[in-house]
Amino acid sequence: MSHTLPSLNALRAFNETARTLSVTRAAQALHVTHGAVSRQLRQLEEQLGVNLFRREGRGLALTGEGELLRDSTSQAFELLTRGCAQLKRRAADAPVVLGCSGSFLARWFIPRLDRLQTQYPNLSLHLTASEPINGENMPWPLDAGVDAVLRFAEPPWPIGAQVIDLAPELMGPVMKPGLIDKDIAITPDILPNLPLLHTQSRERAWSLWLSAQGLDTTRIRRDQAFEHLNYLLEAALAGLGVAIAPAYLVEEDLRTGRLIAPWGFIETPARLGLWLPPGAPGTAVGQLIDWLRGELCSITPNGGVPDTR
Repeated sequence: MSHTLPSLNALRAFNETARTLSVTRAAQALHVTHGAVSRQLRQLEEQLGVNLFRREGRGLALTGEGELLRDSTSQAFELLTRGCAQLKRRAADAPVVLGCSGSFLARWFIPRLDRLQTQYPNLSLHLTASEPINGENMPWPLDAGVDAVLRFAEPPWPIGAQVIDLAPELMGPVMKPGLIDKDIAITPDILPNLPLLHTQSRERAWSLWLSAQGLDTTRIRRDQAFEHLNYLLEAALAGLGVAIAPAYLVEEDLRTGRLIAPWGFIETPARLGLWLPPGAPGTAVGQLIDWLRGELCSITPNGGVPDTR
């Protein structure tokens, strides 16, 4: 059995036809003739020994084999596009484009930019907000315009992903001082009776934390939910309730006493990782990795701050 791949032109013709379900539109997108695409598709089917399309009314539909090949070619061409874009940026000595969530960018990364610039003055970095989709289960966060993405996620990593594991996610409840009456003992078992604030990006956070304390998770109320962690923490700072948040995002608020974390933080199954395309990272990305590791190693399960009330 031969393992020789079909021609790249044939696979491109198929991928575009599978995307548009039209030989005419595929030919227009590829700037070739209708006949050229038809020949490539016919030769591809003969080489693979399967039918990739079937007629459906006046249009085309993919067969089961066609759907399988479409998924493979889509991923392969996306990977090629990303790789070529990465090489072009390296050749042009372009800045490293780093994506991370808006909350992490604003509350953790930007306040430390001066330290990064001091340690690596020649490192050119462009930061962009890159929010996860589908809650906590975004499978692959990179696109052609981004060199790396910094994000929390649970292993195992997607196939083809290169993830530099940097630190555990530390999660815990935080609130504004004075939210609880001074006469009430601040113990974890009072939490289900308090207004609990939730965020869509960490839907399981309260359950994980309460389970770690041996508390009944069925008593959790969804008093108020927010789309982003930034909004959640602003609500906590306004005294609207108790938020559940990563320690990294509240370090400064805890240090200055704007928030307190009387119950501490737990390590969740998620990891903070730097997601990269396949291949060896360049010098600039290597410097970024070294700096991130140095900054994150000082974080402790209590968030690196006093456990004040």
